[in-house]
Amino acid sequence: MENKEYRILIVDDEKDILEFLSYNLRKEEYQVKTASNGNEAVKTAKDWSPHLVILDVMMPEMDGIEACREMRTLSNMKNSVILFLTARGEDYSQIAGFDAGADDYVTKPVKPRVLTSRVKALLRRSSTNVEETVDKYQAGNLVIDRERYLVIKGEQEITLPKKEFELLQVLTSKPNKVFSRDEIFAKVWGDSVIVGDRTIDVHVRKLREKVGSENIKTVKGVGYKFEVTE
Repeated sequence: MENKEYRILIVDDEKDILEFLSYNLRKEEYQVKTASNGNEAVKTAKDWSPHLVILDVMMPEMDGIEACREMRTLSNMKNSVILFLTARGEDYSQIAGFDAGADDYVTKPVKPRVLTSRVKALLRRSSTNVEETVDKYQAGNLVIDRERYLVIKGEQEITLPKKEFELLQVLTSKPNKVFSRDEIFAKVWGDSVIVGDRTIDVHVRKLREKVGSENIKTVKGVGYKFEVTE
């Protein structure tokens, strides 16, 4: 797709930020709409189906974390990219954003060239992911349903946040293969994304709590694997 075919929604309660980001993205020929709070953002996302959302965290009425969660419940936003742009750079804030369904996290201030480069990379990666075959497959005692973003264990259906689901999908894509931390970061968060050192460990811990720890193994000094006994 050409830039002019992509729709980008920018959400921030600071008018100068909206104008600054809009100007730079329109200059790259993207279609751009703006919203000044989470409620307005969710409504616009539902009506307009943006390919990418740039979302501030701290906002009145509905903050960015809650707005992200709401957007991820919309059927038309399943494959959209959500990028948090915020002055808050703490690990726990990043983890909350990823748990809500965000794809990337950039701290303010950000240079226009850096932001447009990140946007381009995220949209390119998203387009590639959409083309992947959507299906259901089994790994150990789990059934991974890509179409519904569900994990089925016995009679139980488990809904996971987007990043936890993608992490599980990576690990189960090649059972018994050891994935290095770098590989996991690249496949789940993208090479250009900078996240805290603890992010992957926290996601693995939460994944074990939800789907069980019997198959997800830590290989010290290397990474993780989804172990299946023949």
